[in-house]
Amino acid sequence: MAKEITPRSENYSQWYNDIVVKADLAEQSAVRGCMVIKPYGYAIWEKMQHILDGMFKETGVQNAYFPLFIPKSFFSREAEHVAGFAKECAVVTHHRLMNDPDGKGVVVDPEARLEEELIVRPTSETIIWSVYKNWVKSWRDLPVLCNQWCNVVRWEMRTRPFLRTSEFLWQEGHTAHASAEEAQERAEMMVHVYAKFARETMSLPVIVGHKSPNERFAGALDTLTIEAMMQDGKALQAGTSHFLGQNFGKSFDVQFADRDGSLQYAWATSWGVSTRLMGALIMAHSDDNGLILPPALAPIQVVMVPIYKTPEELAAVLEKFEAVKKELAARGISVRIDARDTVRPGFKFAEWEVKGVPVRLAMGARDLAAGSIEVSRRDTLEKASMPIGDVVAHIVDLLPQIQQNIYKKAIDFRAANVEKCDSWDEFKEKIQTGKFLLCHWDGTPETEQAIKDATKATIRCIPVDSFVCEEEGRDIYSGKPSHRRVVFAIAY
Repeated sequence: MAKEITPRSENYSQWYNDIVVKADLAEQSAVRGCMVIKPYGYAIWEKMQHILDGMFKETGVQNAYFPLFIPKSFFSREAEHVAGFAKECAVVTHHRLMNDPDGKGVVVDPEARLEEELIVRPTSETIIWSVYKNWVKSWRDLPVLCNQWCNVVRWEMRTRPFLRTSEFLWQEGHTAHASAEEAQERAEMMVHVYAKFARETMSLPVIVGHKSPNERFAGALDTLTIEAMMQDGKALQAGTSHFLGQNFGKSFDVQFADRDGSLQYAWATSWGVSTRLMGALIMAHSDDNGLILPPALAPIQVVMVPIYKTPEELAAVLEKFEAVKKELAARGISVRIDARDTVRPGFKFAEWEVKGVPVRLAMGARDLAAGSIEVSRRDTLEKASMPIGDVVAHIVDLLPQIQQNIYKKAIDFRAANVEKCDSWDEFKEKIQTGKFLLCHWDGTPETEQAIKDATKATIRCIPVDSFVCEEEGRDIYSGKPSHRRVVFAIAY
């Protein structure tokens, strides 16, 4: 199966698409730009959901659900917000179908036009803040800390599974606060929740920072981001958290009586991550043999493959496997015994390797007689034989080692591909080779846009961790004074 995966060095984009298909993660659907997330892929997303959901709730957030459809007039209330999404909106204009009078199937009933068009949510700030108006009357009602797990639609012309699709799954948190300081604190808190999840669960090193004005979320006063480097050196925005000021409070008249009785507008944040994290997982860690999964997100952490010639040999090996599986399961480790008799062991080895299962155990009649078992780890492809009695303790220790090794490999790769750059000619050359360049910026959107027009590179963030960038210098492009370096890269 690995032979059917295009090598990264040959065609990185095709390599990615091959892994999505061969690892059984997703496939194209009958609807252009939309994908089918298959059970194995969805199992990974479910683990992401479960872990993130617990992290959110630890900060006081509660889950809720808001409508899929948003009245068009809601978008008109926040001009900057609607401008950011106007070209990506899917619009519902009619509410009924009818049989074609000419017998040509089903058509839209022209008499069923809606009085007001509905937008299929590209994001939910407007519909949620129209509801918060009913919830918030006094400072005692604040903060409101809500999150929803849902799908959104942003009409895309060029799509790629997980990275950019017209419909995708995500979570979106929306909070209302009594003060700007409290809202800013929440926005910062949530971006660091994302960073912790990326680093510890996804084994994905990320840079936390502020977006430049050109790259901020539509309608935000400040956008915080986590930026990750993929194996081709491009950047992937993996999650964002926004301080929205009082824009939505004012647009939807969400006022509350403060402690002194005066009326104030609520302060807002929103924050989200999506199934784009699945794309990050693939592109940051996988190899030419297929997917590599951090154990924390692997639906199957250990797969066992029996090797046998007779039914008696199979029964003996399965008995031992079942005993080992029971012990591992008691320690919270997910295990699959692959006893299929329709394919050979070599095919099973290749299949589970492509699917990125962290540990594979193999045992035949001779191994059983010798009291040994073969242990293979997916991240390094190393194999070792050990006594059966030691295997459970070994795997309990091995899974965290694999998790850490995957992270170390990714952060070492990033370290080797981040450079300071102070020459415009050097910048133009190096940015195309797949690097993050730390460069001085004069702080103006005009300079940022000029650099983007010339090279396709954007300011990924103004870092607040990972790199120390506060220093005096000259802008890489304009030559004007600069007080800090920022991260430039070409992004997905």
